[in-house]
Amino acid sequence: MPKISKKGVEMPESPIRKLVPYAEEAHKKGKTVYYLNIGQPDIKTPEVALDAVKHHILDILAYTRSEGSENYRKKIADYYSNNSIEVTHNDIIVTTGGSEALLFAFGSIMDEDDEIIIPEPFYANYNGFSTASGVNVVPVISKIEDNFALPPIEEFEKLITPKTKAILICNPGNPTGYLYSKEEIKQLAAVVKKHDLFLISDEVYREFVYDNISHYSILQEPGLENHSIVIDSVSKRYSMCGARIGYLVSKNKEFIKTALKFAQARLSPPTLAQIASEAALQTPQSYFDDVNAEYVKRRNLLIEELEKIEGVKVAKPNGAFYCIAELPVKNSDDFAKWLLESFDVEGNTVMVAPAAGFYRTPGVGLNQIRIAYVLNEESLKVAVNVIAEALKVYKG
Repeated sequence: MPKISKKGVEMPESPIRKLVPYAEEAHKKGKTVYYLNIGQPDIKTPEVALDAVKHHILDILAYTRSEGSENYRKKIADYYSNNSIEVTHNDIIVTTGGSEALLFAFGSIMDEDDEIIIPEPFYANYNGFSTASGVNVVPVISKIEDNFALPPIEEFEKLITPKTKAILICNPGNPTGYLYSKEEIKQLAAVVKKHDLFLISDEVYREFVYDNISHYSILQEPGLENHSIVIDSVSKRYSMCGARIGYLVSKNKEFIKTALKFAQARLSPPTLAQIASEAALQTPQSYFDDVNAEYVKRRNLLIEELEKIEGVKVAKPNGAFYCIAELPVKNSDDFAKWLLESFDVEGNTVMVAPAAGFYRTPGVGLNQIRIAYVLNEESLKVAVNVIAEALKVYKG
């Protein structure tokens, strides 16, 4: 029998999606499952984006340029300018989701067995992208006791070797919701300049920032032009996860030239999705104000209810729509399966994401879960009550 590749065997399962079969079985048993496991917002996609697709006048659904249509990239540059980030359309490559942007970035700056340093816990698919690219992730642990703030910069320096090519952060963070401060960005900037590395910042949650704190992009940091690469996406910003449109942004011309070759190899990003995404840029600020206000209410309720549960520790997020909670269990993976298979409160149960899959270091995060507060307040209250009641009877 032909053999599967070593890379294929080592490709990690998604900690977010691997419990789906258990949720499907729970549905078959007549249970209502509250999904706290995946960052699929229940916020409506802006009507202007949907209308652009409904009323398009195309006769042929043709390829666009490999880097995305020029008109769309110019409008993206205007969007950044409105957010105090000065780039041109030539600094932007439109990709098939932020995922492809990350794969293009990894392929453009790293060779097999090169290393990238990432504060953990981190977005689980960074593990998958690194495996697909033959790159080694070197984790530096951030702690729930510190609200998952940036680890001491000395910890990064200890890990830098001749094989290190980049540091990757998610800002605000998935799965922690942590928002890096301007001072923390400056510390990272100093390190990558000192060691001549790239700094990749996944900023897909830029719009979701709370408590009157401002987001500071690496593209705003002076002197970092040749070191900074931003990953962005329309998925969360406009609740358009199915559009699969993202982009790479960098002022490093050699990097953009290289990434474009990867873009050319896959021909072009999807045409209709670009039309929707370009139209979405017309979304008024009031949309984001309303969405942020809604997420703040959800976050506050979630944290308040979790903190009532004996033995639960939770970090308070300042951005995105995720939080990490530490439970009084030995293995949250088993707990998550048990919730779906064997427990309910009046026919209600919950699907959470075990947090160990968001770490690279073995054995870390085993008693933690990631919660995506993408449900309305009433649903969140029911879901947290299920977790509270479940912990009273779960024996692990």
